[in-house]
Amino acid sequence: MAKYSKESQNKVKRSMHEMHEGKLKSGRSNKKVTNPKQAIAIGLSEAREEGAKVPEKPASKKSTTRKSTAKKAAPKKAAAKKSPAKKTTAKRAAPGKAAAKKSAGRKTAAKKTTARKATAKKAAPKRKSAARKKSAATA
Repeated sequence: MAKYSKESQNKVKRSMHEMHEGKLKSGRSNKKVTNPKQAIAIGLSEAREEGAKVPEKPASKKSTTRKSTAKKAAPKKAAAKKSPAKKTTAKRAAPGKAAAKKSAGRKTAAKKTTARKATAKKAAPKRKSAARKKSAATA
C-alpha cells in the first residue's frame, strides 16, 4: 500500500516546479525557497491541509517515553578537576608568547584588585564619619 496518495505526490511535484521557477515562497517570511527539501516539506504540508494521504510528521510520532530513556542513557560529563601545578624547568627556560600573555593578564588582574581595595578603603572612612556626624547630631 502506498504511503503517499496521488494528490500529495502532485502537490510535491508542483511545489518543486515552483521552486525551480523561483515562484515558491515560504510561509511567514515570504522569502524565496531555494532548498529542495524545504519545497518538499511545503508540498506535503499543503497536501495535509487538503486531507490527502500523507504520513504524520516525524515530530508527532515520537513519544515522551523515548525522550526520557534517551536522556537517561546519555553519559554525564564530570566536572574538570584542577590538578596541582607541576613545576617544569623546560617551560620556564623557553618563555613563549602564551607565557607573556598570561603574565600580562595577571598583572592587570592584580592592578584591578588593588584598585578595588583602594576604593573600598576610601569609601569606608566616609561612612564612619557620616555615622559619627549622625550620632553627634542626635546626642
